[in-house]
Amino acid sequence: MFFKSGHTARTYRLLLLTLLLRPFGNLSLAWGMHHFPSLLAFAPLPYLQALLNPFVALGIGMLILALLTRMALLSVADLSFVLPLTATGYIISALLGKVFLGEDVGSHQWLGTGMIFAGVVLVGSTPEKSVVPVDQL
Repeated sequence: MFFKSGHTARTYRLLLLTLLLRPFGNLSLAWGMHHFPSLLAFAPLPYLQALLNPFVALGIGMLILALLTRMALLSVADLSFVLPLTATGYIISALLGKVFLGEDVGSHQWLGTGMIFAGVVLVGSTPEKSVVPVDQL
């Protein structure tokens, strides 16, 4: 389904890695910034100090890795497959924010999250539309 070659297992491993790195990177970044003692403004010094926070640094590193895995994923799967499925990261992010950060996730946010999930199911169930010849890979 939507793969450029027979790398199905590799594609799903990259997808899983991307789906985990982005939300956990965002969680780490948010955790670090919520526990940063000073208010960030236009001055660059507080931002540089925030980068020294281990949670902020870990979050940034995870988000960089997520970008790299997404790039690798796009090299083996169609954009129409990758974008909706990586959007499920928003569902994971909402859950992580609720559980670990104590954020108030209201009914409208859960409804939107459910709509994202329904879209993922819809896209995941559609047949492949594009075929890329093996010599063009």
